[in-house]
Amino acid sequence: MPNPYREIFRAPGSIGFSAAGFIARMPFSMVTIGIVTMLSQARGQYWLAGGVAATFALANALIAPQISRLVDRHGQSKVLIPATLATVVALTGLMLATRLEAPNWVLFLFAGLAGLTPSMMAMVRARWTEIYRDTPHLRTAFAFESVVDEVIFMLGPVIAIGLSVVWFPEAGPLAATILLAVGMALFVAQRATEPPVHAHDAGGRGSAIRLVPVQIIALLMVALGVVFGTAEVTAVAFAEAQGNKAAASLALAAYAAGSFITGLVFGALRLRMSLAMQLLLAIGLAAATTLPLLIVSSLWMLGIVLFIAGASISPTVIVAMALVERHVPAAKLTEGITWVMTGMGIGMAAGSAASGWLIDVYGASAGFYVSVAGGFSALAIVTIGFCLIAEPRREPEPALA
Repeated sequence: MPNPYREIFRAPGSIGFSAAGFIARMPFSMVTIGIVTMLSQARGQYWLAGGVAATFALANALIAPQISRLVDRHGQSKVLIPATLATVVALTGLMLATRLEAPNWVLFLFAGLAGLTPSMMAMVRARWTEIYRDTPHLRTAFAFESVVDEVIFMLGPVIAIGLSVVWFPEAGPLAATILLAVGMALFVAQRATEPPVHAHDAGGRGSAIRLVPVQIIALLMVALGVVFGTAEVTAVAFAEAQGNKAAASLALAAYAAGSFITGLVFGALRLRMSLAMQLLLAIGLAAATTLPLLIVSSLWMLGIVLFIAGASISPTVIVAMALVERHVPAAKLTEGITWVMTGMGIGMAAGSAASGWLIDVYGASAGFYVSVAGGFSALAIVTIGFCLIAEPRREPEPALA
């Protein structure tokens, strides 16, 4: 039986841009948790740490789609370089403000400016779509990138938290800044696989967010992002309350590991079930697995529960990306993917802020109530909008040769 993951890398240049994209989007899993760890150590206030991290996530969720819209119009290389330079300057300013004990408003200012970070998840997926549009290989490529995302979310928090705890508070964000600069330079250099600029049809220059299916999927990812953002902040606080703050990285790695394993399996399947039904089942699992978080009493138990909860992440992202590809025109695809991915960023911002406040007032475990609210909100959204996100009819995908 052929390996579907090996097949997708037969395309020239695919290894190069995927590897460069891995490095360039590693900071996505490091910056938010790095800010939380940096400020909780330097200032000792979780409301401030969660608020600044939420500012970065929210700013990125609002700005990144606009950057992707420019990419769709002008090409990746012309837009990614200046956006990355601005991000590097902003993150450097945030670290210096922390080190020099600047006023809180300065931290929020630089965190907001750092939101210029381009959505590398969308950039990589846009290249895969250009290569494998309307073929069964595209689902496998999306699955592979979702698995890579989970590897990033396993490694990123471990690196960011570990560096900040072992060396100095700013070490985690510093490593993320360096990886962003190096990875983006390598990615932009892969010109052969850069998607061409597609012509917009008449009246088609409006934003991709005006499409109803994109709105529903993005709103769904907002609710799901609340679950993820809460997990990051609450895991750090819970581990600190248990006397082992560095162990939070292991608990979050277990979360990503659960998604990694299911992503590998799910990506190799050829399901006859509709994409909308697959999404509904994945979100149902995500909602159900938030409930055990309310009874977690130890770090080991937290790791196990998060591992099980992670099983819904990759299938959700894979199916969401496939639905976006079905509903969004090629000329708006990067922006459409970015709205969905940054919808998660908005949710993470809300989850970080809400859970940070609850933790300061009621204790570490209180943050998990936000996860439950986010999970069941996501289930309600996909249930209500089920008929509207159903994919347009196409011929059945042939089996891989």
